[in-house]
Amino acid sequence: MRDEAEIREQYEYLEEQLDSEEMNHEGVREMFTYYKRALGWVLEEEHI
Repeated sequence: MRDEAEIREQYEYLEEQLDSEEMNHEGVREMFTYYKRALGWVLEEEHI
């Protein structure tokens, strides 16, 4: 399993990409939203 720092780094990268003006295509935005949710869930599970 990846360490928490790596997961957080990828989560922050995805947030930046999702906020980018280039990510205006709805399908791409939806995909990143699902990735963000999945990473957030993994981070929460690690702390339980």
